[in-house]
Amino acid sequence: MILGFIASLLFLVLAGVVRAGAVSLMLTPRADAMRDGAASVAGADTVADLLEDRVRLQPSIGMVHSGILVVSAVPATWALATVLTGWALLGALAALVAVVLLVGDILPRAYGRGHPGSLAYRFSGLLFLVAALGRRTGDLLIEEPEEGDVPDEDEEEELKLISSVLEFSDTLVREVMIPRPDMVTIDRGETTDKALDIVIEDGFSRIPVVGESPDDIVGFVYAKDLLGIMDRGGGPEPVTRIMRPVYFVPETKRIPDLLRDMQTRQQHMAIVVDEFGGTAGLVTIEDLLEELVGEIIDEYDTEDPLFVEEEGGTYLVDGRFPVEDLEDALDVELPHDEWDTVGGLLLDLAGRVPYEGEAFEGHGIRFIVVSVQGRRVIQVRVTRSATT
Repeated sequence: MILGFIASLLFLVLAGVVRAGAVSLMLTPRADAMRDGAASVAGADTVADLLEDRVRLQPSIGMVHSGILVVSAVPATWALATVLTGWALLGALAALVAVVLLVGDILPRAYGRGHPGSLAYRFSGLLFLVAALGRRTGDLLIEEPEEGDVPDEDEEEELKLISSVLEFSDTLVREVMIPRPDMVTIDRGETTDKALDIVIEDGFSRIPVVGESPDDIVGFVYAKDLLGIMDRGGGPEPVTRIMRPVYFVPETKRIPDLLRDMQTRQQHMAIVVDEFGGTAGLVTIEDLLEELVGEIIDEYDTEDPLFVEEEGGTYLVDGRFPVEDLEDALDVELPHDEWDTVGGLLLDLAGRVPYEGEAFEGHGIRFIVVSVQGRRVIQVRVTRSATT
């Protein structure tokens, strides 16, 4: 009996280590792991390799973890069944299940969230083996299509949706938010007439109200409230009289958690703040749903491609285009330490705000600035350097 409990304990510890390491792994930005790998941090290169395929990584590790949890309960269950019967056995088994979930999943999950990166590096070898085993097991469980079988459109859509759900669960708010420079706002000293003009001109149904600085978001003005004033035939009023409270969220919040919170609070818009408390951007519930099921084009949306392939191997790229997507499109490796967009990359290469027509070369790519607005790079023309 004692051997049964010892065996269960060993498997339970293994399950806990896998769960904590996996959570730490999934919360580690691949750019950070690549940077740490270049600095010879032990385990960072392995973590960067694992994070290259996030879509398959999480279910692969999850499959093995679930198997270890089940195995951990078997020896203890056998040991209890040899000495207990009836209601006593049922009560003991219920307690065993609670202990297995607590020690093998809940507590390690919390610990892993508190140690992103470092814990994944420490157990990178184990996580690599677990991920490989999970992928191999998954491949064996998937039925190979017979010759001539072609997945129909419904099956392809299901696969796309499953892939979206897996990526959705690992996405942070800062990855889907509208950056502060792109926010359309109104000053708290303005009137409802001015707010209505913005609604009509830009087509937004909710407008953030700013106070003393762009970081000072003091409320939201809703288009339906403005229309209500117009319907009543009332004159212009201060926007502060009808503005609604602000819902602030950290940029590191995971979007499934934010979607759940926004639904509970019946909030349609939130202001995203950075680690210093400054305004990083805003996010709407539509942004979150678009991330899950693809682009939702409503009556106000216009399709504006961020990446357009031109003739002669040239690409016209929006400054907001993610660097990781540019890497995939051109099959190159680009650094992205403190920024995530092509515009941020250009600011880093120039060391200042570049001017229109200015050209830069770096990392095997030639960048020509097409348009700049204020401190933002709007469009860039990208080609491969002649030496690559």
